[in-house]
Amino acid sequence: MATPLDSNTTSFSGSPYSPDPWDLSSLDKLTAFDFLDNLALSAKVEKLNRSIQLQAENLKKRRDKVKKEYEVQKERVLQSVEFEKYKAKYGKDVDKLLEKWSDPQAVSAREKLSFVVGVSNIFITGLLMGGYPQWMHIWYTAQLLWFLPLRYWQYHQKGYHYFLADLCYFVNILLLLSLWVFPNSRRLFLSTYCLAYGNNAVAIAMWRNSMVFHSLDKVTSLFIHIMPPVVLHCLVHLTPLSVLQERFPAVARVKTQEHYTLVDMILWSSLPYAVWQLMYHLLITVRKANEIRAGRPTSFTWLRKSYANTWIGKMVLKLPNVLQEYAFMGLQYLYALATMLPCPLWFYYRPASAAFISSVALWSVYNGATYYIDVFGNRFKRELEQLKRESAKWQHKTAEPSPTLPAVQDGHFEELPKNVVELDTATSTSTEHKAKDNEITKRTTATTETHVKLKPEAETEAQTGSHGPITIEAEKDE
Repeated sequence: MATPLDSNTTSFSGSPYSPDPWDLSSLDKLTAFDFLDNLALSAKVEKLNRSIQLQAENLKKRRDKVKKEYEVQKERVLQSVEFEKYKAKYGKDVDKLLEKWSDPQAVSAREKLSFVVGVSNIFITGLLMGGYPQWMHIWYTAQLLWFLPLRYWQYHQKGYHYFLADLCYFVNILLLLSLWVFPNSRRLFLSTYCLAYGNNAVAIAMWRNSMVFHSLDKVTSLFIHIMPPVVLHCLVHLTPLSVLQERFPAVARVKTQEHYTLVDMILWSSLPYAVWQLMYHLLITVRKANEIRAGRPTSFTWLRKSYANTWIGKMVLKLPNVLQEYAFMGLQYLYALATMLPCPLWFYYRPASAAFISSVALWSVYNGATYYIDVFGNRFKRELEQLKRESAKWQHKTAEPSPTLPAVQDGHFEELPKNVVELDTATSTSTEHKAKDNEITKRTTATTETHVKLKPEAETEAQTGSHGPITIEAEKDE
């Protein structure tokens, strides 16, 4: 049998020659250039691979750039949409406000109700403080359950609901928890006391809270700031100790058994303050950044605008925009600490606490008096100036020269136009005006019917009148 090694027969294709697969003679023809060509091919593949990677990186950079530009344009569009929405909303509010001011009944039923509620609140609060201080916390809670939902509805309608996250509302929530949920917690009570007597009470002067009874908004703001220290004053200094031991054991223990220093008060009040500040920063400053940039007001934007011309405002505004918010947070905490420094004095000395509450209450009364004088005084001044302008305009119109009554032609008066005939004189009275008009009408009628020529004296009197020239003026709709 023939094998492939010793067979040179024809192949299946009929070719007379078929190469031997085991023939290694062709290896002798390979040179070093053949190996170099193979290496060059590998280098070309590597170069092509690097080119592909470079193009991929460029495409990735372009993709990131386009994506970033898209995010920027998207943010601009969102801000524009928010701005247009707020603009339309505030435009409607301005139209409603103008419509309200144009109404002749300036005092609405809501303002009357607010006046009644404000005066009644002062009367009932004084009655409870003097006779039944142990019931003051119930009176406060009932009012808070009425004022807070009403404040939320009012501020949400105006776009001011970010103000509801301020510290003063947080202090009222802490006071409710201390009164009804954790009456045994001494630390919660001390924290609430320091924040209420510190930040809340002093804010009456800072935020210019006013005792304006006809304004429900101002009555609510004053209640939010002044009632927590009033309630705590009643608990600490006016409520009998037996009632405190039974109903508010934390207050009784702090008053009689445990003595807390200023450092203790500041330490325990700083903890809930830090919790509030962190929540405010995350939930309002960070999450609602687009709405704030679109123009929705917050405490920071209001203070930055109000104190822009003061030295502290100028100092904050010189900082970069990223640091202004943190600078405001730091200054706000320093302000809270400064207002809490006298808290041990208010807590352990009843006359000092009463004097402090009376002073902030009188401050709100002064702000209310300033509001009434400025608002209503300026309003009356504007109305008086408008009346003067209208009077000057009327006098200018009446002083203008006007044509006299037409003379008699051919024994007849010319036909009088359908205008109002007035006597242009400043000395004649309304009765004399009517008499002269009747006289002119009678003479005109008699002359027209009888065709009798008047005497020169009558003609002269008809043209000039006994008190001055007769003017003819067309009526104008004012």
